[in-house]
Amino acid sequence: MNKKKVILWGSFVLALLVTVLLYNKSRMDAKSQNGILGAIPVSVGPVVRQQLTNTHALVGTVYGRNDVAVVAEVQGKIVAMRVDVGDPVHAGTVLMQVDDEMKKAAFEAAEVNYEKAKKDLERQQALSAQKASTDAQLESARLSFKAVESQYVTARRQYNDTKITSPIEGVVTARPVNLGSYVQSGNVVANVVDISTLKVKINVSENLVFRLHPGDLVTVTTDVYPKAVFQGTLQAISAKGDESHTYAAEVSLKNSSETPLKAGMFALITFSSLEHDAALTIPRQALVGSVRQARVFVVEDGVAKLRDIIVDSEIGTVIEVLQGLKEGESVVVNGQNNIKDNTIVEIIK
Repeated sequence: MNKKKVILWGSFVLALLVTVLLYNKSRMDAKSQNGILGAIPVSVGPVVRQQLTNTHALVGTVYGRNDVAVVAEVQGKIVAMRVDVGDPVHAGTVLMQVDDEMKKAAFEAAEVNYEKAKKDLERQQALSAQKASTDAQLESARLSFKAVESQYVTARRQYNDTKITSPIEGVVTARPVNLGSYVQSGNVVANVVDISTLKVKINVSENLVFRLHPGDLVTVTTDVYPKAVFQGTLQAISAKGDESHTYAAEVSLKNSSETPLKAGMFALITFSSLEHDAALTIPRQALVGSVRQARVFVVEDGVAKLRDIIVDSEIGTVIEVLQGLKEGESVVVNGQNNIKDNTIVEIIK
């Protein structure tokens, strides 16, 4: 009997011990999930209001001053190819020749009829001056000449259009047809780009758009020529913004023979002498996510809280903040990868 009591008491003590251990483990797990078990070390930086440098840089894409898709004006087979991709051309340079046998015959027939109608009209005008013909005969000759002249002009245009020419001076950048290809009227047969003068297309934020004006001088730099600085002029700013509230703008600059740029390259446009009020700023490394969906961790009473913000522009190592933060608040600049919203943190130097 005593042995049974010992076994029962032992079982009771063991069950009690297991219950206490499980209870303590559940409390520790709960504390761990709530971030109470240990504070995560992070570095912070202040939200400060400061006068930003009067420069602003935007990345844009380089385009040629003129970019023309050359189309065929008549249908027919390409019988001669005069240029290839990369060839420089002048305005009026023949790019390719469409079979012109039928168009030439039609033109020559129209030319003969035109010359005959012209002489008939001149003869009737001479007879009319001598009172040797009636007004009806003169009017008939004049109307006949007009009809034949129209046919002659049409035939001449169609014959001339068999020679496909470049409308501008530039460089051939594409030639989607080859010798022997059959083209229809309106088919694109080549692309010619004039890169003697370039334009850089950029998007300007609404906070900046009223501080820029056509005619403003800018500097243009590229990764291709790190030491080269080009001078450009702001040509135009759109009066209508897109869905992201930015406004299309164009910068014009002369191409350089020593450091030539090509259409399609990236370029950095730097505006100077901008009027700029003091603005709220945060260090660049505090940003979580992209500039379009910017967020930061704000430390409040030892807790890191994830907050959505609206930013404007990046200037050097700082970002201008439009909404979401107040001057004097602290944002996490190092250690964001180890924390989430409402994590307890320890600020380290």
